[in-house]
Parts: sequence; C-alpha cells; structure tokens
Amino acid sequence: MPTKAQAAALLASPDEVENQFYEALREADLAKLMAVWAEEEEVICVHPGGPRMVGAAAVRAAFEALFSNGPIVVQPENVRRVHTLSAAVHSVNERLELATAEGKRTGWVSATNVFIKTTLGWRLVAHHASPGTPHEPVEVIETPAVLH
Repeated sequence: MPTKAQAAALLASPDEVENQFYEALREADLAKLMAVWAEEEEVICVHPGGPRMVGAAAVRAAFEALFSNGPIVVQPENVRRVHTLSAAVHSVNERLELATAEGKRTGWVSATNVFIKTTLGWRLVAHHASPGTPHEPVEVIETPAVLH
C-alpha cells in the first residue's frame, strides 16, 4: 500500500482528488479515502443530516462506520468548479443508488468539496453533504439582466 506521500504524487489536481474520494466510497476503501484528506488539524466533514466532524480521527471514524454497511454506490454529477492557484471548491450533485424494502432507489445529495494545494499535492480539507432527496436537485442559474 502506498504511503500518503506516494499517493499524493498521483493527485495532481482537485479533479483527481475528487475522483479518488468517490472511488474510495464505491470500494469502501478506508485507506484510499483517508489518503485524499489534508494533514490539517481542522479538516471537516458533514454527512447528510449529521454533525460536523472535525479532525482526521473524527472523519476516519465516521467513514469507518459508514463502510461497515458496505460500499456506497455514488456518482458525482453536474460538478461546478471554482479554482485558484492554491484552492478549489467543487459543488456536486451526488447520485446514490439505495437498497430499500421496495427495491433499488435513486437518491440525490448536494455536496461541496473544498481542496487546497499542499507540499504533497492537492488534498481535500472539507466535504459537506446536504440531506438527501429522491429527485435530482434543482439548479438555479442567474441570467444576466444585460446582454453584452
């Protein structure tokens, strides 16, 4: 298994970090998931309807509990990106496949992923997911009042 520094070499962009994050969820791979997080004391994660978890140990424990139920079938869609030289914010719609008593259902969660560029490469510092909905979230886009 690669060390965190070796994994960092593979994460040359926020998109690569995000891809590895969602792959780790689909594989229920805790080591792979934790490799994308920054080594900051104040990393933050909020699961839908859950408390704010601060610090790597709290984030790890939360995902370990989630993975005890198996992989999370999730696909990020409609990603909106804001990038600077050292930070990036991605707003995504997460499409989840859920097993229910009525059979397979699709659910949606709006999430925000925040990345910073560190000496080891790009890393995730915050993941915040809203409570879910059975329908794809509506997106309101501002229309310019004046056309140029």
